[in-house]
Amino acid sequence: MPTKKQRIKNLSQIKGKMVSWNWREQRQQKAFLALEDGTVMRGYSVGARKDTVGEVVFNTGMSGYQEILSDPSYSGQFVTMTYPEIGNTGINREDMESRKLFANGFIIHNMNEPSNWRCDQSLRKYLDKCDIPAIAGINTRALTTRLREKGTLKGYISVENSVSETDAIAKTIEWGGLDGKDYASKVSCAKPYRWDAGGKLTCSWGISEELPKTDLTIVALDFGIKWNILRSMRKSGMDVTVVPAKTPASKIKAMKPDGVFLSNGPADPSAVTYAIACARDLMGKVPIMGICLGHQILGIAVGGKTYRLKFGHHGCNHPVKNLSNGRVEITSQNHNFAVDMTTLDKSKIEVTHINLNDQTVEGIRHKKEPMFCVQYHPEAGPGPHDPFYLFSSFRKLIENA
Repeated sequence: MPTKKQRIKNLSQIKGKMVSWNWREQRQQKAFLALEDGTVMRGYSVGARKDTVGEVVFNTGMSGYQEILSDPSYSGQFVTMTYPEIGNTGINREDMESRKLFANGFIIHNMNEPSNWRCDQSLRKYLDKCDIPAIAGINTRALTTRLREKGTLKGYISVENSVSETDAIAKTIEWGGLDGKDYASKVSCAKPYRWDAGGKLTCSWGISEELPKTDLTIVALDFGIKWNILRSMRKSGMDVTVVPAKTPASKIKAMKPDGVFLSNGPADPSAVTYAIACARDLMGKVPIMGICLGHQILGIAVGGKTYRLKFGHHGCNHPVKNLSNGRVEITSQNHNFAVDMTTLDKSKIEVTHINLNDQTVEGIRHKKEPMFCVQYHPEAGPGPHDPFYLFSSFRKLIENA
């Protein structure tokens, strides 16, 4: 692990290589964003030289662009950052939330060069390395307003100048979008692995901290799991084995875990039929916790239905009310679908949390079986730490089962 002095030296080298990159050259790399409603916004390329289509969403976080881009739940989407200045801290290994960047594209107002001793490389170079197109020079506040008014829109980022604006709009309309699509199996791990078997966790400052001994075994179904979820469970004394999304319930039961975790993930929960069947088979046989897509899968597994939100919840400032104690938690969220409260069987399922912005379901628990789930992200990477208690709640659920 590089020392602070080494990283400062690395940053100096990185900045030294960027001397030739100036605003004039930057703006010569013309690009545009076309939306399915006919809107075209012009800017310049700051990522991979690649044209692509995606679903345009906005994130209201003021920081954490690296964690956002490396969250597999953004697969198939263009992430628009409402905060105007992006790139200041560059990219570093410790803040990754998965093995690579998963977003289809990135939309920002201004790309800054890094000025932080933890930086390994610039955001611009990492986007290019990961083959992720990005466009800057966009009025992201105006784009966000349009998405709030019209709802989530399909878009096309053009940086190659190989298609006309009219053709780009047509391509967005032709694209099938994310509804009814299984993206979880695309972003999932290829084979099982054990998380942090050595029992040491390296924090974002390069310092290793000793972790508690594990006394619970957990199997985590990977639909696009964030590493900070795994870090959080490990900090809570859980020995976690991550398995691919399509792992059947029979294999999981054969592993004899103390508990099963259903992870976050991208796209439409109703399309992940294999996971819904797996959840139904496991329910009542082993304690279960779910987050985000895992919450939606469990909601469907208990007989509920999901629906698409107008423009989704993406950011780290969403207020959620815990109905059991009346407390309000500030939460980190990233989802475009929600569980329909009216379709849940109230004799079996209790709504435990609601969103104070739009009254959508943010958490449920089973009244008879050891199962609960939340729509938001208690691991909060990036984001607030208010809901971290939920990992302790998972422990208690297992211990009391």
